[in-house]
Order: sequence, then C-alpha cells, then structure tokens
Amino acid sequence: MAATKDLDIKVEYVTRVEGHGNIVANVKNGKIEKCEFHVVETPRLFEGMLRGRSIFEAQHITSRICGICSCGHSLASVAAAEDALGVTPTEQTIKLRKLLLDYEFLDSHVLHAFLLVAPDALGVPSFVPLVATHNKTVRQILRLKKAVNDVCDILVGRHTHPITMIAGGWTKLPSPKEIDRQIEIMEGMTAELEPLLKLAKTLKLPNFHRETEYVALVSDDGEYPMLLGDIGSSEGKRVSRKEYRKSTNEFIDPRSSAKFTKWNKDSLFVGALARFNLNYDKLHPKAKAYAKEIGLKPVCHNPFMNTMAQVVEIIHCYHHALAILKDLKKHGLDYSQQITVGVNEKGSVPVRAGDGVGSVEVPRGILHHNYVTDKDGMIKAANCIIPTNQNVNNIEHDFAKFLPEILNLKKDEIRLHLEMLVRAYDPCISCSAHYLDVSFVE
Repeated sequence: MAATKDLDIKVEYVTRVEGHGNIVANVKNGKIEKCEFHVVETPRLFEGMLRGRSIFEAQHITSRICGICSCGHSLASVAAAEDALGVTPTEQTIKLRKLLLDYEFLDSHVLHAFLLVAPDALGVPSFVPLVATHNKTVRQILRLKKAVNDVCDILVGRHTHPITMIAGGWTKLPSPKEIDRQIEIMEGMTAELEPLLKLAKTLKLPNFHRETEYVALVSDDGEYPMLLGDIGSSEGKRVSRKEYRKSTNEFIDPRSSAKFTKWNKDSLFVGALARFNLNYDKLHPKAKAYAKEIGLKPVCHNPFMNTMAQVVEIIHCYHHALAILKDLKKHGLDYSQQITVGVNEKGSVPVRAGDGVGSVEVPRGILHHNYVTDKDGMIKAANCIIPTNQNVNNIEHDFAKFLPEILNLKKDEIRLHLEMLVRAYDPCISCSAHYLDVSFVE
C-alpha cells in the first residue's frame, strides 16, 4: 500500500482514558507538519487549595485529585507530611501502606489492561461490545475489580478517598477478623484472575520501538520498590526523593497547557514499563515467569508493552499482597500504634516547620508531593508532579517516530494507532494539578 501523502487528523477526545486529550496530526505531500498530543483539561488548582490548610488535612484534599489513584495520592501526601514533620513511620505502618499500594495497582491495572486496552486488540471500539462476545470475561473483570474494592474498604474505610490512613500511622487498624476476610477475598480472586492472564497472552499489540529514558523508584533491598527508594533512571542516574526536581525538570512548551518534563534525554517515560525495565530482578518469581512466557524482558523500548508490564505487575502485586496479609495473620498487629488522639493532644504527631517530599509509585508512574509548612503545621507552599504530566513529552516524541512508520495505513487505521499509543501510557489527564494558561496558534 502506498504511503499517505496528505493527512488531516484531529481526535477530540481520545476515548478510554481518564480526562480529556486531543490528537492533532497533519501530513502534506508526504511530509509531517504536525503530530501532537494536546492536553485540554481546565486547571485543577489543588496546590492552591492546600495553601493555608493543616498538613494533616493534605491527604484528604489530595485524594480528590483522582478517583482512580486516590490511595496513591494519599500515600504520597502522608509521606510528604511525615518528611516535613520529621516523623518516621513504624515498620507496621509501612507494611500496611505497601499492602494498600498493591490493592491500588491491582484495581487500576485490571481496569486499564482489560477494559480500556483489550478492546483495541480484540477489534472493538469499547468494552461494551465485549459484553455480548466475551460476556464471561467481562463478568470476571468486574468481579475482580469489586473484590479489590472490597479489600480496600476493609483496610482504609473506602477505596476512593481513604479515611483511616493518616500522617503518623492509622486511625483504625484492621482487626484479626478483617485480616482473615482480606485473605479470603484475595485467595478467591484466582478463579477470576487466571483466565484473564490467559487472555492477556493473546492480545496483539503494535510492534513499535523507540529508545527513551525510563524513570522509577529504585532501592538497594530485594523488594520491588513502589513505596520506598530513590529516584532512578535507565541512564544510570540516581537522586534522592528530596531532589525530585532534578529528575523532573519541568519546562514550558508555548503550545501546551501542561508542563513537560525531561531528565537526561529529550523526554522520559514513567509507569509500569519503566518500573519493569529498572527493577525486573525484584519481581515476584511468578511475575517473572509470566513475563518470560510472553517474551517481555528488559530493556523493552516498545511503549505499547506498558500494558503487558501492567499485567506482570498484577501478578506481582497479587502475590506480594497475599504474603503481607499472611504475615500479619501470623504475627498479629500492634494495636497500641493506632492513633486515637487529636493532633494537638498528648501523644499526637509533633508539629514543626519543614519542607517534606513524598515520592511514591502509583499505577501510572512515579508521583511527587512536596509541602512546605510553618511552625504550626500549616502549608505555605505545595507542589504535585503527576505521572501523566511527566509522560506527555514522551508521548509526543513517540508520535514523531511512530507516524512515519504507519503512513502506509488507511486514515482510520492511523487514527486508531495514534489513539492506541496514547492509551498505552494509561494517562490520567485529570490528575494533573497545575497548568498554564495558553492560547493555541494554528
């Protein structure tokens, strides 16, 4: 098939992503004039909302940034608050937070891989037609998501906007019966999970490669780092979380309403594929075995395989969460750590002036929260750098290489492939907390 000589594509809005983003592509006489991803969300202003509020309110406010990653935002928020206040969480608190993060990953990755990406690979425009053609599979996906929501509800009061996890620890720790119930629900997931893992092996994704820089948390211990660690790069660089600005380097592109980021190359990639590429050796053995079965190995430069890296992480997080639950059942919880007193009462979390950073891996990549507080624990300044914002620059660099490779396709096929590329990043566009006011000049 001859290559497309003239092409004019404008997608408003990319479907099966969270938030609103447009694709604009123009080709004249075989020459690409424009291929861009436009973020068109209105300002969220969460950083402004935080100013003048108590540091202990931060996680409840920032969890509203996103209905999908609300637990992730809460985790980054409490980590930043503790850093600002000089509080070191207990080993038990960290273990429970890791469990919550596993739940968050399971819920989000199942949604993205099987309801948002799978329709493309199965040749349908959304998951709705799959209700007729793959009814059993759709029911399995929904039951699996409900099960994850149920264990989240038990652990933190509710999955969307958790309420029992706070700076310093937990206001309510799960009882022994609640630990048992979570184990029961998790073990019951295998009936739904195993068929989905088989389905994932059959998904056909575009064979596209572009070398870029991958950024994720890294650590020196043997655990796949999602909650703790430094900020690492596939370029061999590593900085502490307090130095997060060195790894993000936000800059302004005059035609975009979202800030861009880069580190050691022109753009960077955060998310499941970045974590997989940097921390493959620390995955659960069953997750590594699955990756081997599907031919996924580091370093993978195909952004479409971000979805398959998510499936690998589903396996890892499932087994990691179950191991934590069984450890909690075996050794029990120290309920004296439960925080039941007010912020200003004896035995509460101490308050001081500080500058704290929390960097946590959430399903879509590394998330940074930074709060500056006064002596009364009131927030003077806040900064939130969201995974999707970090990926926008990389998406456009992918566009620049990908479009010339698919110009031999029909216009509708080109449009679909560009949409699929955006979806591969699992963007959560509404999560972006700060934007610029820009007028587009065409």
